[in-house]
Amino acid sequence: MTANKLPPAIFLMGPTASGKTALSVQLAQQLNAEIISVDSALVFKGMDIGTAKPSLEERAGIPHHLIDILDPAESYSTGAFRRQALALMADITARGKIPLLTGGTMLYFNALYHGLAQLPTADAALRSELEAEAAVIGKQAMHDKLALVDSVAAARIHPNDPQRVQRALEVYQLAGKSMTQLHAEAKAEEIPYQKIKLIIAPRDRAILHAKIAQRFKLMLQQGFVAEVDALYQRGDLNADLPAIRAVGYRQIWAYLEGEMGLEEMQEKGIIATRQLAKRQFTWLRREDDAQRFYTEDLPVYERVISEIEQQLGRCQNI
Repeated sequence: MTANKLPPAIFLMGPTASGKTALSVQLAQQLNAEIISVDSALVFKGMDIGTAKPSLEERAGIPHHLIDILDPAESYSTGAFRRQALALMADITARGKIPLLTGGTMLYFNALYHGLAQLPTADAALRSELEAEAAVIGKQAMHDKLALVDSVAAARIHPNDPQRVQRALEVYQLAGKSMTQLHAEAKAEEIPYQKIKLIIAPRDRAILHAKIAQRFKLMLQQGFVAEVDALYQRGDLNADLPAIRAVGYRQIWAYLEGEMGLEEMQEKGIIATRQLAKRQFTWLRREDDAQRFYTEDLPVYERVISEIEQQLGRCQNI
């Protein structure tokens, strides 16, 4: 099947607080689409306020997938997301609808587009050896070792990030191939869809920063602390779990532990959310085959739907 005959799939990306949720529902209503969440926090049950999880009313009858599928005590991997998302996309397509994937976990989008490298699982004995070696020769020397076997990874990983340096060295020793080579091999696997890639974001970063602060304060008013406290009181969760490490949750968890006051918690929660948005923008700059739309350029919905319909029309007319 040629690229132009592949079924369409829409990918709506953007930083946190950019308006993706409301826009995705509008698009799904117009296009007979179903939404697949691309968000590492929305998968968890009982985490609604802090994740800005769309309510049933906000979903407007549109099926939303990969929301509320795990208990916060569980973990969710990028590989699990990719497998489940591809299965959902195939099912939605088979029913004559369009899969619309939206969210801000850019690692998940990247895994869908480019495949997922099959990295060896951690080896406790080897990791201990590498940690002992690092204690003797230092971080820079370990980074120099990595540069000899995987110069691309060494250029990407800072010497002051010893965990990632050691993981890259561990992968090389276990697999006999560098992490860069394993990722390159995974990228050969293309998904069988005509990808319609869209990015929605403010042109002015200050606007997003203000919206993030406003939204975090609103979440606190809506009961965000009580939501995290309910998780805290369970007794079987801890600060190292992926769910509790989510932005906002880890700051409130620290507040409940007595590590900071209410005002400091709010400030750190806003800062952490802005840092998340910065990381998302870094990923989004690499999406050179995506159409970009700015929230300031009204009307956004009309411009986005027009672009999608043009791409769908080109596909159908070829």
